[in-house]
Amino acid sequence: MTIRRGATAASATTPPPPRRALRALLRDSELSRGRLALSIINGSAALGSAVGLSAIAAWLIARAAGMPSPADLALAAVVVRFFGIGRGLFRYLERLSSHETALRGVVSLRARVYDRLASSPADTVVGLRRGDVLARIGGDVDAVGDAVVRAIIPLSVAVVVSGLSIGILGFLDPRAGAVLAVAILVAGLGAALLTWRSARIAAIQGVAADARVADAVLSGLEGAAEHRVWGTTGEARDALAAANAASEQAHEAQARPAALAAAVQALASGGALIACLAIAVTGVNAGLYGATTAAMIALVPLAAFEAVGAVPTATQQLFRSREAARRIVAMAPESPAPQSPASESPASRGPRDSAGAPSPTSSQGHYAVTLTDLSVGWPSATPTRPVTAHVDAGGVLAIVGRSGIGKTTLLATLAGIVAPVAGAARIGAADAHRDLLGPVVGMTAEDAHVFGTTVLENLRVARGSVTADEARDALAAVGLAAWLDALPDGLDTPLGTGGDSVSGGERRRLLLARVLLTPQPVVLIDEPAEHLDTAGRHALGAVLGRLRGEGRTVVLVTHHLQLSDLADVTVSLDD
Repeated sequence: MTIRRGATAASATTPPPPRRALRALLRDSELSRGRLALSIINGSAALGSAVGLSAIAAWLIARAAGMPSPADLALAAVVVRFFGIGRGLFRYLERLSSHETALRGVVSLRARVYDRLASSPADTVVGLRRGDVLARIGGDVDAVGDAVVRAIIPLSVAVVVSGLSIGILGFLDPRAGAVLAVAILVAGLGAALLTWRSARIAAIQGVAADARVADAVLSGLEGAAEHRVWGTTGEARDALAAANAASEQAHEAQARPAALAAAVQALASGGALIACLAIAVTGVNAGLYGATTAAMIALVPLAAFEAVGAVPTATQQLFRSREAARRIVAMAPESPAPQSPASESPASRGPRDSAGAPSPTSSQGHYAVTLTDLSVGWPSATPTRPVTAHVDAGGVLAIVGRSGIGKTTLLATLAGIVAPVAGAARIGAADAHRDLLGPVVGMTAEDAHVFGTTVLENLRVARGSVTADEARDALAAVGLAAWLDALPDGLDTPLGTGGDSVSGGERRRLLLARVLLTPQPVVLIDEPAEHLDTAGRHALGAVLGRLRGEGRTVVLVTHHLQLSDLADVTVSLDD
């Protein structure tokens, strides 16, 4: 199945609330609570070492000013060294544990997303550009993983270390502890609240802008040859430049809330420092404690605000991850509700093979294809003229017409991807519906992808249980036996991504071999004769004959009128 280019990035699934989507994906990523807790402990120990270092260093400086015996300072000097070394050590351990946790979660989540896409209706992604799909599976999944490293762990560490700092100052002087608590709330919650709306808008714009860049890059690379032929290379570059400029503006918009939050935090930390210094001076003058305690009260707030400094960035990342999660769930929703036997359409029932797929050889009489005054078209496009046709099970229906007339759109309608503009399309005894795509209907697009893996695995795209003997038989049926024998590793020879290592005719015959190996009783083929020479068209005729012999119904679209000789029924979309 192909993904329509140039369509608006929309999904058939109603997007869930971002917060709920992020929670669902984090749950699906199977994060280890033990590793997550270890990351928070290591991060808290790293920043806690900074707070402890400031407190002990302040005590050591104030105590050393009185020129005591070196023995009185020995323990404090050792503790200072411990906190100094521990800060770097625990930071390193936190990086190791947090990134391991996030990367394991991303791997699990990406596998889960692929599983959902494989089991979802085909029209879930049919309205998305290829680049947008790539951005959602790639960058958006990574953004969900970043929520762990750059949002959840830093926010948790900020809470732990802030509580520790407030506890230390509250023990030394309750007034200083109260001042620090208020200042941290202003610096943390206040800064987050001030930038809440702008951070959310910036995050949404940033995710969408990055997807536009990915789409422009992929479209430019995939269509490089066409751009050179039609002289539109400059337009493709301009589109990429515009997408990149929009991405830069979105990221600049993200920087503004961070700057505002930094200003608020600077004011809060400065105010806390001045207030704690005043409290320390008044405490010493009142004889409540000595100079060493006063020094600790004055300097601890400086280190305490280091943890709160990560709050604005973590807030922005949280919004960005939530938006990315919403886009992922919109494309790959939770596993669809299973269809009960009572709700199955007549066309979706029938004999099944051991793998649960409909049995092609026993489907005769079940899956005729009927078009009744059918007019099709994508939204906002001119619909095709109405056509009427009927082909019995085991027959071949050819849809012909000039390029751009709507032949592929008619196939998409038979696959249940596009609703008819007028009239009806029936598969067997039921209206064409997306639930039939996969169990009953198989579709091979004109630009079906050839993956960068072995010949055998490329054929297993049609059916995962294809054996080596079945693969050789299918390749021989399409006239690729000599080509296979010439490959260095036979079926285990890797092919280039996108079919770069095969000719256009060889690529088309590989796709025809996939058609032979599909289990569905109704087969839709888009432009099967492209790049085929005379021998290749004879091979196409042999493929259609074999499908007929298996009782499978074939609908093919082509602008080669001579292929109508291979069909039982031919319908033209031309006026």
